[in-house]
Amino acid sequence: MALAGRLEREGLVRARGQDLCLTADGERRALQVVRAHRLWERYLADEARLPLSQLHGEADRHEHRLSAAQVDQLDASLGHPQTDPHGDPIPTREGTLAPPTGVALTEWRSDAPGRIVHLEDEPPIVYAQILAEGLRVGQIVRVLDATPERILLTDGETEFRLAPAVAANVSIAPVTQPAEQPAGTVPLSELCDHAEADVVGLDEACQGFTRRRLLDLGFTPGAHVTSEMRTFAGDPRAYRIRGVLIALRREQAQQIFVRPGEHHAAQV
Repeated sequence: MALAGRLEREGLVRARGQDLCLTADGERRALQVVRAHRLWERYLADEARLPLSQLHGEADRHEHRLSAAQVDQLDASLGHPQTDPHGDPIPTREGTLAPPTGVALTEWRSDAPGRIVHLEDEPPIVYAQILAEGLRVGQIVRVLDATPERILLTDGETEFRLAPAVAANVSIAPVTQPAEQPAGTVPLSELCDHAEADVVGLDEACQGFTRRRLLDLGFTPGAHVTSEMRTFAGDPRAYRIRGVLIALRREQAQQIFVRPGEHHAAQV
């Protein structure tokens, strides 16, 4: 009650009988906190490589420490992402919040493939089960069978079995755009040794500082790249682009799509 009283004195909430409602100022402040939280999660996932299961707790500890100017700077540095790692929309600086998309996997009635657009991270025990299955935002899946006991789906390579209570926390939407990998391309990580290729683009899942760094290194559409050498362990590998030799980890090279020359053979 002490917290509610303080918020009311600050003009952020007003009492309506037994209920508390946000004022206009309260809604703006709440959206600012949500924006800071979701941008910080985006940073922790993309740049700090923090496990998805730890994002929410860490963001909770930082969302109130960021000033409005710091949040704006973080937003710009990350390339103004539209969603957080769970698929939740990130409010804009002006306070606009895009509506959620998709329906719960338990309500998906189409035989067509769908794209996972949101993974609910509450309660944590259910979210942990989703992550353990290997599901992720952006993944294209198809429901193979649905019964009151379980939902069976596949991404074309792996089958996933979810209890309905778990599947309800997975939101899916129609695939309204082409697959992320352009036709006729392979990830740079699959280019065989000493092969040449032309950069076609970066995976749309590659965002923020990582995307900006790869572009700054010269991995822009049309750039010519050669796979030069690899370490004894095979990772990282060295690539020559624009006359410069650059070492990339496999997970970085996987995010660069290239069109190989005629004599390319994928790595096995």
